[in-house]
Amino acid sequence: MGTTFLPIASLTTGVAERDGWMSVLPGFALGIPYGLMILSLYKKYPQKNLLQITEILLGKWVCKIIGVLYILIMSYFGGLLLGQIGDIYESSIMPRTPIEMFYLGGLLLVLYLARSGIEVFTRFTEVVFPLVVIALVLNIGLSIPRIEQGELMPILGQGIVPIILAGFKVTPFVMEYILFFAGILPFLPTDKQEFSRLKKGIWLAVFLVGFVNTLVVLMQIVIFGPSETVNLVYGLLVLGKMVEVSRTISGVESLFLGAWFGALVIKICAFFFVVLWSLESLFRLKGTKSHLVVGMIFMGVALNNKRGPGLIVEIGLVDDYLIFPFASLWILTIWTFSHWKKKAGVS
Repeated sequence: MGTTFLPIASLTTGVAERDGWMSVLPGFALGIPYGLMILSLYKKYPQKNLLQITEILLGKWVCKIIGVLYILIMSYFGGLLLGQIGDIYESSIMPRTPIEMFYLGGLLLVLYLARSGIEVFTRFTEVVFPLVVIALVLNIGLSIPRIEQGELMPILGQGIVPIILAGFKVTPFVMEYILFFAGILPFLPTDKQEFSRLKKGIWLAVFLVGFVNTLVVLMQIVIFGPSETVNLVYGLLVLGKMVEVSRTISGVESLFLGAWFGALVIKICAFFFVVLWSLESLFRLKGTKSHLVVGMIFMGVALNNKRGPGLIVEIGLVDDYLIFPFASLWILTIWTFSHWKKKAGVS
């Protein structure tokens, strides 16, 4: 899920207008075939990540070229997400706090999780995920009285093509997950029973996240209308500020931001792990020094990049023009080559 629930309504509504909510689940569904392709490769080459599998199939130098691109993209994108922590907190609830303090706080938590290992990281996600879902459901549920009737009509007013195009705005979110999945393979079980559960887990993850995000987009459209939803990059935060319970409880956006912070730390840490694993696979670099170097790179990107709408645009550009094409072409190429190699009987 990551932090997809913040920008997704603006992205999809900007293309498909009031039908934007219908594009979310189809857009996430692309994660299913790509996830299954990665699992099929892992079944043939157990205990190896996708970079190591690439080296086996395509050779050392092709692997290094792909690996360097992998590291650069993940490092830059992780730094942008670290910058988003400071950007949102400074602009929403803590404008007087130096933005560098948010960067440092987020990075220290990421470094702690990375140093503690993948198991501690996964336990952290198990704690944070229910809080994110509760915060989303709370925000959506308390906003129901503000629904404007008729905002969804007419359905399919512009046809099916805008819905398909809006789905392509969602697929980069899936590819972020796929790129992390490509790195975490050596930590997954290899027996047949667990392998079957992993397949089911991919389907469950895609449909669960897709369904929740569909509700997020739908709620913003029926409350703000399609025109205003496009202009509200962080529409859920606006909803949080509007929510009141019996005129005694307000400012739900602060609670929501706490859950969002946990989700963003998970996402940044996932890319942090990917960079560490890639450095170890390609250059045999590991240990405290590699953690500090990667941390400094993330911090440098956060400090030297744009803020406000410019940061959101930059994140979108990296998603659309780097992560999506890189992940889709890399995995499809490796899977196709492996399939051809098996048919040709090449060992």
